[in-house]
Amino acid sequence: MAVADIVKRCQDMYEDLNFTYAREWKAAKAGRKVVGFLPVYAPMEMIHAAGCLPLGIFGGGDQMEVIHGDAYYQSYICRIPRSTIELGVTGRVDFVDGMIFPFVCDVIRNLSGIWKMMFPNVWSKFFDTPQNFDPSIGGDYYAVELQELREGLEQLTGRKITDDDIRRSISLYNENRRLVREVYAFRAKEPWKAPTSEVYVLMRAGLMMDVEEHNQLLKDYMAAAAAEDRPKRDNVRIAIYGSFCEQPPLNLIKSIEMAGCYVVEDDYSLVNRFITEDVPVDGDPVRNLAMSFITHSVETSCKYVPKLGEKGKYHVAQVKQCGAEGVIYATPSFCDPALLDRPMICSALTEAKIPYISFKYAENSGQMQPIREQAGTFADSIKLWS
Repeated sequence: MAVADIVKRCQDMYEDLNFTYAREWKAAKAGRKVVGFLPVYAPMEMIHAAGCLPLGIFGGGDQMEVIHGDAYYQSYICRIPRSTIELGVTGRVDFVDGMIFPFVCDVIRNLSGIWKMMFPNVWSKFFDTPQNFDPSIGGDYYAVELQELREGLEQLTGRKITDDDIRRSISLYNENRRLVREVYAFRAKEPWKAPTSEVYVLMRAGLMMDVEEHNQLLKDYMAAAAAEDRPKRDNVRIAIYGSFCEQPPLNLIKSIEMAGCYVVEDDYSLVNRFITEDVPVDGDPVRNLAMSFITHSVETSCKYVPKLGEKGKYHVAQVKQCGAEGVIYATPSFCDPALLDRPMICSALTEAKIPYISFKYAENSGQMQPIREQAGTFADSIKLWS
């Protein structure tokens, strides 16, 4: 399969706000159920083990006008909850049987309550991930939270979720995470062969399709991209942070690339990269999932870093590992976690003598020229003075 065909399929899924793939998957077999989840992280293994399709709901992007959603939220918060409400009110997710709202911030916490009131026939759960990373405290708490999720999914589906069911799902998602890491390593090594505008839609599509199908698609993309003859340009290697929840429009990513940047590291759609190593298959699968989250998860703005002065060191290490020459800290407007983190992370970048710029966006940003000019000027400054 050619790169262009793979990318077109993924972009079509990314742009499809009626979620045709998920609708067809559900209709293909009686009794199937779809469980939606919002970013940043959800234990997709548990949803899959229940026999459900995990469906990433990442807002309405730049293709949907928000009308009804504005009636439920203030104008001074980020756009993703309003556009998610719009998806619900307009019937675009009327086939979804359950919704999981993982902890990101107070806005998403409130969204889970609003969703329950608006759609009482949809099974909904606010999934509160731990902020204490002591295994005997946060680990025990998270194991209980996962068990409650398991029981809720059993009630939704009317079937028992066995430990072996979870182990099989863990194995599939371990493979998925390994392949995702391979794609990111390939991009970091040869970014001209794997533009982030392609990698991004490849990852987004994977959060809306069957995991085994996505595993094959990842293999196909790497093989096709490696064989593709693409010119290597004199671009600057950039890491992008701050976009872990509300996602940027695809044109923003393309604008940064067109400005002379190779994006070699990012925190876009973290769900299938949140856990950084394989989850053990042997033993108690619920405990294994809990401990993997506690001990092997990425640092992001919705994850508490307890040690003073440690914030940002993870990002510095990632920048050095992927060979990035600078950082763009791109934050959704009114995203409190990202905006509170920005001065601490940028301070760590300054201390490490890593150049950076920062700007804000919304998922429906339409004017890309200023962003392209800012990114282009940043790239030129790195070439001239770094």
